[in-house]
Amino acid sequence: MNPALCFLALVAGLALLVWSADKFVGGAAAAARLMGVPPLVVGMFVVGFGTSAPELTVSAISAAQGNSALALGNAYGSNICNIGLILGACALLSPLFVTRSAVYREIPPLILVTLLSGATLYLHDGLTRLDGCLFLALFAGMTAASSWQGIRAAKRGSGPLPPDDAELVRGWTGKKAAFWILAGLVLLVVASRLLVWGAVGIAQALGVSDLIIGLTIVAVGTSLPELASSLVAARKGEDDLAVGNIVGSNLFNTLAVVGLAAAIHPLPDVDAELFLRDVPVALVFTLLLFFFGLPAKLGNRRSTGTVNRAEGSVLLAGYAGYLAWIVYDEIKRADAVPSLHVCSLYALVLLVATWVVVGKRVLRLRKAARLAESRRG
Repeated sequence: MNPALCFLALVAGLALLVWSADKFVGGAAAAARLMGVPPLVVGMFVVGFGTSAPELTVSAISAAQGNSALALGNAYGSNICNIGLILGACALLSPLFVTRSAVYREIPPLILVTLLSGATLYLHDGLTRLDGCLFLALFAGMTAASSWQGIRAAKRGSGPLPPDDAELVRGWTGKKAAFWILAGLVLLVVASRLLVWGAVGIAQALGVSDLIIGLTIVAVGTSLPELASSLVAARKGEDDLAVGNIVGSNLFNTLAVVGLAAAIHPLPDVDAELFLRDVPVALVFTLLLFFFGLPAKLGNRRSTGTVNRAEGSVLLAGYAGYLAWIVYDEIKRADAVPSLHVCSLYALVLLVATWVVVGKRVLRLRKAARLAESRRG
């Protein structure tokens, strides 16, 4: 494979991703306002699930070829990348406001399905066709439940548009929004495939293993639609869309992508690193998102959580540490399982960084509470 051609594919894919993401998010946000659907719901279905099509394609093809390492590495690597790299970058660009609905209704199911998939991988030393079918059935049930909630929310929100929403949909029609949702989605998938083709060609020339390709280059490549869409959404102030995009995409990856891959072809003899290192890291990042997104005043229903720049830095640093960890394990691949001292060091550094950020938030909240009490007095 020509390295120059692969490099051109990387550059062209990235440029097309950025342009199509802007059109796609604009159409999705306008459609949400025009139909009265909350942006979080649109983020979960249209943006979150739609932009996961590259992961679905890559994992399905890999499973059909019997490459379980690439199929599963792509799915779980994308989940880690979505929270660590993408949400971290979005929060660093602009602090993200996280709604109570995302914290209490959307993220907990993601935590549970991550635990479920990890336990299944560990107990069965891989995934059977039955496991894949059960994952798909669970995904269908959760999709139906979320759709029902979205319909109810849309009915309650029917009526005249608020001023901000009216400004957002100015110049948009239902047909125009639908066109750019569909066209943008197609272009996102094409651009992602183009970029991944170039990246995998370069990686294979370097002799890197399938698992590390799936966890790094393929995972980041197939997550670029989420990266582009979430960055554009954050820049436009559509925080619900950015967070819903990631939560929906991770749910899709864990249940639909992994489930379809296992249903097409059983995924036996999974590398130990996957359920001893990668799935736990995905779970840790999901827990961090839940904790960072907790509202400042837990008892106040109007209070919202915020993933600020410091917490975004923790997510990015955690992702960088994870990449360093898997590179180290690749170098030391003679070991049967990930090195325990590396695991302990990674967990300790991430824990300390998290507690520093959380401690600063607690001190800030206490200071604000004291100030409010002094004003009332």
